[in-house]
Order: sequence, then C-alpha cells, then structure tokens
Amino acid sequence: MLSYLLPLLDPTVLGAIALGTLGGLIIGALPGLTATMGVALLIPLTFGMTPVMGLNMLIGIYIGGIYGGCVSAILLRTPGTPASAATVLDGYPMARRGEAGKALGMATIASTIGGLFAAIVLATLAPQLAGIALEFGAPEYFALALFGLTIIASLSGDILKGAISGMLGILIACVGADPISGVLRYTFGVSGFASGFAFTPALIGLFALSEVFTQMENMARGDAPPMRVTGRWPGWKDMRESRNALVRGSIIGTIIGIIPGTGSGTASWIAYNEARRSSKTPEKFGTGYAPGIAATESANNAVCAAALIPLLALGIPGDVVTAVLMGGLMIQGLAPGPLLFQTNPDVVVGIFGGTFIATFFMFIFGMLLIPVFSKILMVPRRMLTASIVIFCFIGSFAINLNPVDLYTMVGFGVLGWGMQKFGFSQAALCIALILGPMLEANLRRGLLQTGDDLLAFVSGPITLLFLGLSLLSVLWPAFSSARARKAAPATSLDKTP
Repeated sequence: MLSYLLPLLDPTVLGAIALGTLGGLIIGALPGLTATMGVALLIPLTFGMTPVMGLNMLIGIYIGGIYGGCVSAILLRTPGTPASAATVLDGYPMARRGEAGKALGMATIASTIGGLFAAIVLATLAPQLAGIALEFGAPEYFALALFGLTIIASLSGDILKGAISGMLGILIACVGADPISGVLRYTFGVSGFASGFAFTPALIGLFALSEVFTQMENMARGDAPPMRVTGRWPGWKDMRESRNALVRGSIIGTIIGIIPGTGSGTASWIAYNEARRSSKTPEKFGTGYAPGIAATESANNAVCAAALIPLLALGIPGDVVTAVLMGGLMIQGLAPGPLLFQTNPDVVVGIFGGTFIATFFMFIFGMLLIPVFSKILMVPRRMLTASIVIFCFIGSFAINLNPVDLYTMVGFGVLGWGMQKFGFSQAALCIALILGPMLEANLRRGLLQTGDDLLAFVSGPITLLFLGLSLLSVLWPAFSSARARKAAPATSLDKTP
C-alpha cells in the first residue's frame, strides 16, 4: 500500500489535487454553480493524465465544491450549492451580526472534520464491501440496480415526479445497440447515436447548460454587493457547543452518503434537524448559532468520501456527482466495482489517499481565502454565464470531436432546464442513465443463464434482500404519509382550547 501511495507525493499530482480543490471551492462559492457542474465541465482535462492524478483532481473539485457552497450561503443568503441550503439558517444571521468570518471558519472546520471522518470509513469499509460484492452475479446486480432506482424515486420529494424522471432516464439509456443482440434501437437513422448518447456531453447539458438557462431567466436581478469579511476562527465556546453536532453530522453524512441515490442536501437537512432536536437550547437554532453550521457542513462534506464507497465497491454511484465521476473512471478505461480492487489496487489506494489530501487542501484554502471570498462573489453574472456556455461547448466537443455530441449537450440542457422548472428530479434521470443499462443487461443475462426461469433468477439470498429493500423503499414514503395523516386529527384536537 505504501508503494501505491508514493505517486501521491509527486509534485505534479499534488498540484493537480490542489488545483482541483481550489477550483471546486471557487465554483461552489459562486451562486448558481455546483460541484456537479464543475466535475462535468473539467472531465475533459483529465484525458492526458494518469488515472490517479485525473480522478483525484476530480475528487478535489467535488470536495471543494461542496464546501464552497457555504460561502455564498453565509454571505448572501444564497446557497452556492443545494448541499448548503441548510447552512443559510444560521450562517446568514451570524454574518448579519458582523461575524461572517467566524461563521466561515466554523463551516471550514466542520467540513474538514466530516470529510476526514468519512475518508477513514472509505479506506476501511470499501474493501470489505468489495469482498462481499465479489459474490454478485447477474441477478444480484439487477436487484442492486433496482434498489438504487427505487431509492432515487422515493427521495425525490415528489414520488410521482421522481419515478417519471427515473423511467425517462431508463428509456433514454435504451438508445443505441442492444446489449445482447447488438440490434440498433431508437436511433431514428442517426449513425451518431449507434452507441447511445455520449455520457459526458449529456451530463454537461443536464447540469451545466440547464443552469445557464435558469440564470438567464434571473439575469435581471443583477449581482448582490459583496459583504466585508473579518476574522476567521470560531471561539472555544463555539467549538465546545458544537462538538456533539460535529460528531452527529459526520456520522449522519457518512451513512447517507453510502446509500445510493441520496446526496449532500439530504444529509445536511437531516443533520440540522437532529442537532436541533437533541439540543438543550433548540430555540437558538436559526438565530446565528454555531452548532447549526457545524451540523450541516460536517454532514454534507462527509457525504463526499462516503458516496465513493458504493461507487468503488459496487459500481453504483452514491449521488449525482459520483455518477459524473463514474464517467471519469470509464474514460480512464476503468470499470468501477469489486474487480477494480483486484485489477487496479494502485488506483483504489490512490483514491483513498487523494481523498485525505484533498480534504486537507480544502481546509488550507478555506481558511486562507476567507478574507477574499467577498471579492470572488463580485464576478458579474453575465460574464459568468457566458464563460459557462463556452466551457460547455468546448468540453462536449473535445471528448470525441463529434458534432453530434453538441446536439446531445444542447438537447439535454433543454431537458434539464425543463425538469428543473417543473420540479422533476435531474438526479433521478442522471443516475437512471447509469443504472438503466446495468438493470437491463443483467436482467436479460440472468434470465438467459436460468433458461427464463424467473423463480430461479430471484432465488438467491442477496437478490431477495435487495428486492425486499426495493419494495420497502417504494412503500415507506406512502406509509409515512398515511401515518402522518392519521396522526394529524389527534394533534389538532390536542391543540383545541
């Protein structure tokens, strides 16, 4: 393992990780940009790099981007990323009191603690999951993909819209050659679609270009003025009050990150509500209370490393950003999953070490740049939007030098904008694009192996386990809603004078 970690000490590799982390931090700090967008846009830059360098640069963008969202959340009451939405509740009131620097310092420390905790879990738990996953065959992978899709649908806020988004993603994934017979499907005579839609241009359009369309709608509002930032370190009292929130947020973020189809936004809200529920002074939350920032930021950054566990060990993206990272792995000629630990242990160990290094870089850059964050937020929105459009077209065309990829990017951009506008889950569609082919190929391969005997196909214990979890994930939201409706009349009667 030490020999696998030595390449990380190469100044070029360290520079790539530092550059990726700093770039992700800036992208996350700018309102309207996300870590997903940053990773999707910069994947083409990793083509000429070694797998360890390229993948760790993308992971640095991921970690820096999730953390960077707290900057505009605290300074402007505008979450830079969805993961920082809960940070607004206590970060902005603290900034209004003239304690913006202390709020950013607490967010940086909490993000570092959560990230390091999840990185330790990643390095210790992922190999064990990979060992279990070696027992997987076609039926097990089919059931696992189905489980991932049902989680996406049930956690999309609106179950119906989440399910529609997931089914649309599966339908789009059917475009191209049949995985078993090789017959072309749904190409409408366009030869460029023979191998399906190009993955990276589709992601760039779905997340980056769609955000451009949204920003163009809101352009008339202009940019908010920067806020002066002074100080950077929270006091010992703040740290003492926040220690339980830090531990609880790190654990919640790690658990949420391991579950495929969830994300940093979900983890931060759960951690915030749990910190407030268990606090002796819950009335302080929402008024500029340091534990509120500690809970949300430790949770959403713990998701970063934890989401890599199902990606590396099972080949299932833990969230939207790791779905894009999966494309980066494939571009490097690597297939995520249990065999990756056998065929490319140097890459796996390199990712483990790179996650720790990127987290330390995030802390260093975060603390150093607190005084200048307000200047970063002065970038004119029109200039920012124009730059994103240019990067979208360059990044999409540079992958295959195929003009069809530009049409793919624009088409998915319009689709993503429409989904965002009408409340459909882009995350569900994105991960369905990944899991759809896996679902279909393993279903048909498994049925061929069992002679179309459906009972034999689903008789394995692991298959039955994941099918049961899939059924539970579909029924649980409806059960929770019914229980809440049943309890509502009693609650209203209790409050009657």
